[in-house]
Amino acid sequence: MSDRNHHHDHGDHGHAHGHDHSSRSGLGHRLRHLLTPHSHESADKLDPALEASARGMRALWVSLAVLGATALAQAVVVVASGSVALLGDTVHNAADALTAVPLGIAFVLGRRAATRRFTYGYGRAEDLAGIAIVLTIAASAAFAAWAAVERLLEPRPVAHLPAVALAALVGFAGNEWVARHRIRVGREIGSAALVADGLHARTDGFTSLAVLLGAGGSALGLQLADPLVGLAITAAIALVLRDAAREVFRRVMDAVDPALVDRADRAVRKVSGVREVGELRLRWIGHRLRAEVAVVVDGEASVRQAHAIAVETEHALLHAVPRLTAALVHADPAPVPGEADPHLALAHHSTA
Repeated sequence: MSDRNHHHDHGDHGHAHGHDHSSRSGLGHRLRHLLTPHSHESADKLDPALEASARGMRALWVSLAVLGATALAQAVVVVASGSVALLGDTVHNAADALTAVPLGIAFVLGRRAATRRFTYGYGRAEDLAGIAIVLTIAASAAFAAWAAVERLLEPRPVAHLPAVALAALVGFAGNEWVARHRIRVGREIGSAALVADGLHARTDGFTSLAVLLGAGGSALGLQLADPLVGLAITAAIALVLRDAAREVFRRVMDAVDPALVDRADRAVRKVSGVREVGELRLRWIGHRLRAEVAVVVDGEASVRQAHAIAVETEHALLHAVPRLTAALVHADPAPVPGEADPHLALAHHSTA
């Protein structure tokens, strides 16, 4: 009997539709849960991955509206005051709003079905969008540094300081709200790109604070206050850039939280019929998780029995691991003393 018969990929069954109902305990959700038909058949429920993409798109549209309004309000003050620092902040806010474009494209692509060429689907588009966002943060840091150095070398007075200060506060408030919203939604749906975009919004909030502090220094007659604070904020942006780059790099390199692996391992070991857990892998594809696991079962088990154990293993994983949408389970027979390793024919394909 070939080991190929023991491979199972039931991810399209959609078991991960949110069995962990305890995490959504609001009254509104409970009422919807009671009034909405609820079953374990894939045709009767919304694909959680599509729901996550929809939430990501909503977060992007809301962020785009808030940042667009913020940038527009600041632009009016820039025209009146001639503040170069505020101009830079306005450009940052406009650029941050525009980062919604690659993320929006990524979420739309992520909804497309897998093809013969892209057999895992298009979820990786989010990782590409994350790279674009990291590059945008880097460009923002470079621009902030350039503007600060230029103002340091050529100090200039700023007109309408109260309006500039107010515009800076508006910029900070708008960016901080958007940052919190994006980061929260990004973490809830497992989108590293959306989290990175939220961190980018936070960097622009720091830039707005620099404008505020610079305006305060200018009001006190300290023309160098604005560029010096700008350099300090550039250093803060660099720190945020490091965190965002690390988040996206880990996602591109298929890194996962070790706690998730431990959680999956414990769930598999509790399945009746599983004697041992072999290789266990988790990987992100966009904001969706996939799993691959080898389990050891009774060597005398029939194909049907081994299949039942594999299905139960996948079911346990889908319940235990948040945002897991598919699991590939491989059943190995328990070794018998003196019997040759059933995988010996594959040994010559192994590399050091």
